[in-house]
Order: sequence, then structure tokens, then C-alpha cells
Amino acid sequence: QVQLVESGGGLVHPGESLRLSCAASANIFNNSVMGWYRQAPGKRRELVAATTSGGTKNYADSVKGRFTISRDNAKNTAYLQMNSLKPEDTAVYYCYADYADYGITTDYWGQGTQVTVSS
Repeated sequence: QVQLVESGGGLVHPGESLRLSCAASANIFNNSVMGWYRQAPGKRRELVAATTSGGTKNYADSVKGRFTISRDNAKNTAYLQMNSLKPEDTAVYYCYADYADYGITTDYWGQGTQVTVSS
């Protein structure tokens, strides 16, 4: 059974940092694009950052220069380091894995973790 287990959310003040983790089942990690979406109340879910197994990364314009995505293939874990957090970063963050196998793509999702940035 495929699982994505997230951790690391919480309540911080503006300007502070958080690191999200997403641990994936070993049988999908190496063949997956890993990333995070977020959804704020009343807003659509948006892509925050993603990284391929080869290390290519992309970011939403709103987080470039502040957030860094990485992956540790030995631990089957992806990370999202979030620095200089702003109130507008407040949202539920969802880890996802875009798993490709023999041309078939399957998406898996974590349970979501709340990030709240407030003074």
C-alpha cells in the first residue's frame, strides 16, 4: 500500500521558518516527481514546489527565493524548507507523488499539514 506521511506544519510568526517532510513508500519514491500543493481557505489549490528524481526543481513565483524543495533518496523523503514566511503562506500543505511506471502516471497524496503564519 502506498503511503505519503507528512510532518512539520505549525504556527509561526512572520519571518520565521518551517520545514515540511514527506515520507513515501519505497516502491514509488525513486520513480516519482515529489512536491507540495497548498490550499488556503476560499482559494484554489496551487502548486508550491516540485522536484523530479533527477533533481530538477520548480517553484511558484510567490515562493521563489524563500522556499527550497529537496529529496533524500536514501530515506525516501522529500523536504520543503520554508523561510521568511508570510501571512499569505497560511494554508494546508499537501505532499504529492506523481508516480510514473511503464507510461502510466498515478498521483498519491499526503494527509495535509496546516501551516499558519500569524503575528
